[in-house]
Amino acid sequence: MYEATFALIPTTQRKTMIYSMTGYGSSQLLLEGVTYEVSIRSVNSKQLDLSLRLPSILRDREIELRGILIPALFRGKVDVTIRTADNSLGTSPHVQINAPLLHAYYDQIHSAIEAEGIPQPEDLTRLLLSYPGVIVEQGEMPLTDEDMQLLSQAIGEAIDQFNAFRVQEGASLERIFVEKLDRIAALLAEVDPYEQSRITDLRSKLEERLAQLTSIQYDEARLEQELIYYIEKLDISEEKNRLANHIHYFREVLAQTGDPDPSRGKKLGFIAQEMGREINTLGSKSNNAAMQQLVVQMKDELEQIKEQVLNVL
Repeated sequence: MYEATFALIPTTQRKTMIYSMTGYGSSQLLLEGVTYEVSIRSVNSKQLDLSLRLPSILRDREIELRGILIPALFRGKVDVTIRTADNSLGTSPHVQINAPLLHAYYDQIHSAIEAEGIPQPEDLTRLLLSYPGVIVEQGEMPLTDEDMQLLSQAIGEAIDQFNAFRVQEGASLERIFVEKLDRIAALLAEVDPYEQSRITDLRSKLEERLAQLTSIQYDEARLEQELIYYIEKLDISEEKNRLANHIHYFREVLAQTGDPDPSRGKKLGFIAQEMGREINTLGSKSNNAAMQQLVVQMKDELEQIKEQVLNVL
């Protein structure tokens, strides 16, 4: 029976920092003249939402098949489809007798005859063969345990291909995140020159307005106190430090390697939310047009991160 593994993913890809919830994989199995086609595709979702489409002969195996799939899929809205295709097209249909079902019908009829003391039907064989499901076309016979082992291997091949696709998509997401984080960090560094200049501008504006009011005497010591009060309200050093720390932590989570961790995407989402809070506070405290423009650009970069975080496993 197939077990979830990432051993078939190339080592260079296994070092990828994150995995995408977007994936696709497929495989085929030829079994007694019937082709079984397995396809797996997924998009992002908060939890694992597995939709399994099966041919009629596999419906009674659904729980078993889910047991194979669920441990390997982790998270996402996943559609798994298994189709059958009869390779005897253009020739006479190859029919088979479902021996287990035939025996079950016979046992039931034989028991009823003995219990009720009724005569046996003259043409019991024809009667038994007329019952539904006794004569089936090739590809409609229930699969044996050995057949299920082979089908499980085919499903495993599709899962391995599917997870390899997730790794490749994760590498693309990683590049986007690194680019956006670098951009936010660069914009944050551009804020520094405005931090002191806006305080100097505030002092100059207050002194200029007070100078216009020639008839009013003011206490210079009190003016300094008021300036200190406004400076404390406008101080952004804590917000800058926290934002820088969040950027660093985001990078650390990105750098984690190994098999998929279903909590990593959620963790990155939480960090992005905290980054947004600090950027918003920077914007509310910035009384400088140039600084506000930098904040707007940071918000734009962060919004793109938030959109892509939704695709992280």
